[in-house]
Amino acid sequence: MAFDNWGPQDLSAPAKRQLPEVAVQRGMVLEDVQSGWVGEVTRVEKTGGMHIVSLEDRRGKSKSFQLGYGFLLEGQPIRLMPPAARQPASAVQPGRTASGSVRVQGQRAQVAKASRIWVEGKHDAELVEKVWGDDLRVEGIVVEPLHGVDDLASAIADFNPGPDRRLGILVDHLVEGSKESRIAAEAMACPGAAGNVLIVGHPYVDVWQAIRPKVLGIEKWPTVPRGMDWKTGILRAFGWPHETAEDVGLGWQRLLGAVRSYADLEASLLGRVEEVIDFLTVP
Repeated sequence: MAFDNWGPQDLSAPAKRQLPEVAVQRGMVLEDVQSGWVGEVTRVEKTGGMHIVSLEDRRGKSKSFQLGYGFLLEGQPIRLMPPAARQPASAVQPGRTASGSVRVQGQRAQVAKASRIWVEGKHDAELVEKVWGDDLRVEGIVVEPLHGVDDLASAIADFNPGPDRRLGILVDHLVEGSKESRIAAEAMACPGAAGNVLIVGHPYVDVWQAIRPKVLGIEKWPTVPRGMDWKTGILRAFGWPHETAEDVGLGWQRLLGAVRSYADLEASLLGRVEEVIDFLTVP
């Protein structure tokens, strides 16, 4: 019998246990010990300096939690760690950016130029940044969301375009006879727009459709009934949560996560973005 452990002890403090550290991955099923919430990992993001994981339960509802202690994996307690560094996608060749251009090594991002790329909304901006972000930082071009183009002519007038202050604008559903085509024509009549503003567009109702269906494991994008909000209809067709703005945001992050390079996007979007970049960067 050993007597060397006798003496004053804090019996309320359990012996420390080294928990296994597991990098979070989409698809793993976790339980949050404190709340008892069980769900599949559908999203991981870094916000406010913290890594946040979203767990979707069997009813399609999601809750977000901070990574760290307090999770069970297959019934065993773990310390949930940030995702492992992502390896370059197979479509992105060594020395190439996600857009397919030659990666510039050792060059810092340029100070932002006066010229801008305008897109309709946040999702458009995030998609352009994910694929063309490296190229745009080298060129010093900033992408800004407009949150709609209904007042495009006024926005261009306020921007006051000129030879050293150009605008490239990407518009959703810019097809002949559409509301967007009329708005674009009126906007190009603004003083200073000719030669200094380029408005291009893709044929899709929303930039989500510019993701190639096979990247998402489907044959084609679902058809949304007339009168229903398009994004809500798409999420409902996928069987994903779709009732709130947060549901839409989480759904978009799942879609955006499937995009690794230009090869995952439709050519009708690729050509228009490249056209805008050339317009803003080629003298």
